[in-house]
Amino acid sequence: MIDPVALTQALVRCRSITPADDGALDVIANALIPLGFEIHRLRFDEGGVPIDNIFARFGTASPHVCYLGHTDVVPPGDETEWKFPPFSATIEDGILYGRGTADMKGCNASFVAAISRLLNEQRPKGSISLLITGDEEGFAINGTVKVVQWMRENNQMPDVALVGEPSNASAMGQAMRVGRRGSMKGTITVKGIQGHAAYPERADNPCPRLIRLLHALINLKLDEGTENFPASHIVVSSIDVGNPASNVIPSKATALINCRFNSLWTPEKLEAKFNEVLSATGEPYELKLWCNAVSFITDAGKWTQIVADAVEKVSGRRPKADTGGGTSDARFIAPYCPTVEYGVLNATIHKTDEHTTLADIESLTQTYHEILRNYLT
Repeated sequence: MIDPVALTQALVRCRSITPADDGALDVIANALIPLGFEIHRLRFDEGGVPIDNIFARFGTASPHVCYLGHTDVVPPGDETEWKFPPFSATIEDGILYGRGTADMKGCNASFVAAISRLLNEQRPKGSISLLITGDEEGFAINGTVKVVQWMRENNQMPDVALVGEPSNASAMGQAMRVGRRGSMKGTITVKGIQGHAAYPERADNPCPRLIRLLHALINLKLDEGTENFPASHIVVSSIDVGNPASNVIPSKATALINCRFNSLWTPEKLEAKFNEVLSATGEPYELKLWCNAVSFITDAGKWTQIVADAVEKVSGRRPKADTGGGTSDARFIAPYCPTVEYGVLNATIHKTDEHTTLADIESLTQTYHEILRNYLT
């Protein structure tokens, strides 16, 4: 049987910063092949950035459960600030340090180890598959979204999906994610006339006009939230005029905004609402919006109960059905089948000294094992 800790270490030692792979997908594939999995290596290169992915499947019949994970990680930042080198996968006092230990190489390793435990007991009915991408932390255009399309075209769609994103804040068993909010990004641009700050009457300063537009947006209350989602909100994440000189009135001012929205909204409804509010100010503007994720929710049912029961059995806690956090690749598979996310703690993801405990890796492996056993046998 596969040791989930050793497999996590092997994955962490791959410096797989998006879009690099550095052998991480091979580590997963080489662990699955002896278990009887058929491996499909899938490369997509839209935008000129080739990304490697794998789809691996054991069995051909239903029911079919698919695990979604990613082996790419974010940059470690200043490596001298780390307690141990970020790709050394060092263990100290029961804690495994390294970039990707929590997000989400430890989760990937736990699922593979859980499969080995299940197959050591019996051959399950149905099928197990894994969709592992190298493009989750990047632009997410050559990863899961394209593999799912390939799965649809090749009769590989699952009945249910499990995503290994770290879902717990401070202890195993706290939460499983059953949905996510959507994410809409945009720019608001106001054009003016450049001039000397001593002669404002000879110029047209776009800054005050942009401020009035942003004031209208940030005071917009989109909704009160729903039974499953918190209230939608708008964040102004950047304001830029491209002007380092205090005595020059800029010719243009641009703001970057982000809206996290619940199931009450669609991208089209949001765009109409933004234009309504901005137009009411009377200020001329240019608005460009793009949506990289729509909201989704998996209703309570057999699959959510199987996952919750397994989490409770192993951790002793009944997990909360949660829809918090940012976006994840769950959004690409959720339209086609019930989808739940469960993984280790997310307290240190994307941080210096990212880590997970050996105990949590074992807990997650046991949980995944229980999920597979209950669903497939």
